[in-house]
Amino acid sequence: MSDFYKKIIENNKQWVENKLKLDPSFFEGLSKGQNPPLLWIGCSDSRVPANEIIGAAPGEVFVHRNIANMVIHSDMNMLSVLDYAVNALKVKHVIVCGHYGCGGVKAAMGNSSIGVIDNWIRHIKDVYRFYQSELDAIENEDDRFNKFVELNVKEQVYDLAKTSIVQSAWKSGQELTIHGWVYGLNSGYVTDLGVNFKNNDELDEVYQLKF
Repeated sequence: MSDFYKKIIENNKQWVENKLKLDPSFFEGLSKGQNPPLLWIGCSDSRVPANEIIGAAPGEVFVHRNIANMVIHSDMNMLSVLDYAVNALKVKHVIVCGHYGCGGVKAAMGNSSIGVIDNWIRHIKDVYRFYQSELDAIENEDDRFNKFVELNVKEQVYDLAKTSIVQSAWKSGQELTIHGWVYGLNSGYVTDLGVNFKNNDELDEVYQLKF
């Protein structure tokens, strides 16, 4: 086995020992179930660990991650996670968290073929098309990249609000708020983009489902 593989096995043992020193019943408590108040939809990027960023303990964050934190209505993986989080776990908050320097968003700004992921990135390119005039008006490439990251997050929050899962929860009076954040790799801080929904009033009527 490689040294790295051996190291992570040892790290796990050390982590367990440290947790048990602080609380001998820590894992026994976790094994009895979960009641997280938050669903985190984030990027798969290894530099953006959901729990660590917000100082959350195991059991406090239900997590779904994919390339560029996308909410795609045909993605049964994402929809299954969302459905379970909202209808079974009764989370009260859903955060879509992107990050500056996102490779998926950067790839969507260009035309290079990467492989199978090209099909996924096409959804991100659609976001660029929606905001092309605004983005093309930004001359500095880094500033345009950062703005695209922010707009992509906002668009995913809108798409989240349009899902039948979220719409149904709001219709039934369930307490559920969705948010859009961006994480700064070079600072560690998150920025609330100010796109926060607790009902569908701000959506175009065509997206307001009747139940």
